[in-house]
Parts: sequence; structure tokens; C-alpha cells
Amino acid sequence: MGCGKSTIAKTLSKNIDVPFVDLDQYIEKKENLTINAIFEQRGEICFRKLEHQAFVELLNSSEQLIIGLGGGTPCYANNHELLIGENVSSIYLKASIQTLFDRLSLNKSKRPLIADKSDEELKEFIAMHLFERSFYYNQAQFTVSVDEKTVDQTVLDIVATLA
Repeated sequence: MGCGKSTIAKTLSKNIDVPFVDLDQYIEKKENLTINAIFEQRGEICFRKLEHQAFVELLNSSEQLIIGLGGGTPCYANNHELLIGENVSSIYLKASIQTLFDRLSLNKSKRPLIADKSDEELKEFIAMHLFERSFYYNQAQFTVSVDEKTVDQTVLDIVATLA
């Protein structure tokens, strides 16, 4: 959350002319429910199963795609193992705690998980999630730092990394 996954993926999609699919939006369309509604009505376990199935579907598409994953996606159902499969290039958009804090504190009211957190609680939340998820994130084939970079600079770094 806050590293710029969707914004960067959309820009990359335009630059290299490969369609972008946001995994959460794909699930919402398929289930005709918001992610929040799925969590509330069916629970996290059900959501994670749907997420895994949708991820596998997209990976098996005959069309080349840029798939934007949720921050938790690599951490469940062995999804991290799918990030190193054949014909898959995976990129971890790495951001420091400070970068994430600066970005998330600007619009935390739009993000239910952090809307009610104080600045100190937000920093702790970010640090805890990065620590808990770092093993999975580091399974990506490539890591691109987003700290102190514009979207366009990050996209250029990704294109160079994939070349």
C-alpha cells in the first residue's frame, strides 16, 4: 500500500503497450462485490481463495499482461511461488518506511485499514507489514526502488530492468 503499484503499472502499460489488470478490480468484477464486501460477507479465507484463483487465471491467460497485485497477494496460497514461474517477470516496488508514510498520510481517509491511525501508529503499521511480508516480497525476480523518484523515472527503471 502506497508504493505506487497501480499508478506505475498503468503508466508502464501505456509505455510498453501491454494491457494492465488490477487483481482486486478483476476479483470485484468477477464476484460483483467490492473487496471490502467480500471480506465482510465471506471472510478473509474466502477472499484469499478467490484471489489465488483469479491470479492463476490471469497468469494462464494467452495474452501478455501486467498484473497489479494487492500487497498481501504474495503472502498467501503460495502465490509467491507463482512469481518465479516460466514466462513471468515479477517486480517488487520497494519503498522505505518514510516514503510510504509520506504518501499514505496524505490520503489515509480513503484507506479503511489506516484511516483512524495516528502518525505514530501509521509508521508502526507500515514497519510491521514490511517486516512480516519482506520474505514474500523478496521472492520477486527484480526489485526497483521508488524512493525519491517520479512515476516516469520508476517506469524507465522497470523497462531497463526488463530489457
